[in-house]
Amino acid sequence: MSRRRMPLLGLFLDRLNILLNVSASVVSLMLISHPTVAQTRNPYSTNTKAAKAGEFEFRINCALCHGLGARGGGRGPDLTGAHKRHGDSDSELFRNISQGIPGTAMPANGTNGQGVGMTDEEIWQIVTYLRSVQVRAPTKNFGNVANGKKLFYGDANCSLCHMVDGKGGRTGPDLTSAGISRTVESLMESVRNPSRRLAWGLTEPTKEFAQRYETVTVVTPDGKEIKGVTLNEDSFSLQMMDTAEHILLLDKDKLRSINKNGKSLMPTYPPAMLSDQDLNDIIAYLVDVAKK
Repeated sequence: MSRRRMPLLGLFLDRLNILLNVSASVVSLMLISHPTVAQTRNPYSTNTKAAKAGEFEFRINCALCHGLGARGGGRGPDLTGAHKRHGDSDSELFRNISQGIPGTAMPANGTNGQGVGMTDEEIWQIVTYLRSVQVRAPTKNFGNVANGKKLFYGDANCSLCHMVDGKGGRTGPDLTSAGISRTVESLMESVRNPSRRLAWGLTEPTKEFAQRYETVTVVTPDGKEIKGVTLNEDSFSLQMMDTAEHILLLDKDKLRSINKNGKSLMPTYPPAMLSDQDLNDIIAYLVDVAKK
């Protein structure tokens, strides 16, 4: 090879080396700025300090709907159970908090005025906190599922007002997912003392928050009294469902009176009417349905 070609070859190799180094730097920056592989494992698993930080974030961003201690707050389900309807793994919890759950009241992180917009690190801390308060699932149901189903659609008359898997009444909340979205204690309280805390439930997937089952009594222009639950309301109209499950749209200015109260349409079931064991059986049935 001539002496003239040697410098040219050296210059070419130097420029190629510079180009490769620059390209590698650009690729590295792209990977840092735009990660292509999402974190699927909790980097703070079993980290007690992270769980404590997650509790603080949960109080700010999540407790409004899910309650302090993550045990449910009416609008959002209890998150302390081992089984969750929209995913049990850490990565699924992260996804639900980050992206929201379509068709439910659960918004994406930092949207619709919910929360302050959390970082991935803060979301993982919340997941760690939820794991720290998680209650182990019982090895077996505490009641008789078959008898609970029989009572629900039979002597206990639950299905007259409540629906499970598309079967039953509509006056009360749909209980298909109640077995995992609500605690056993809250379900028992709703039966023993239904007016203490009126239930919440979604009437439309597009609603940001659940519609409360508020009892309303109206008197029409001809003096007829109608009792039911409020579905929708604005300054001029009231939409309600009466006890016969008829949906009515009424003009407020034409009604003689509108009276709302905190007393549930559901009757009270004392132990003399529904034994503790029968109530346990009904709740065991609801838990069994919700897990499927």
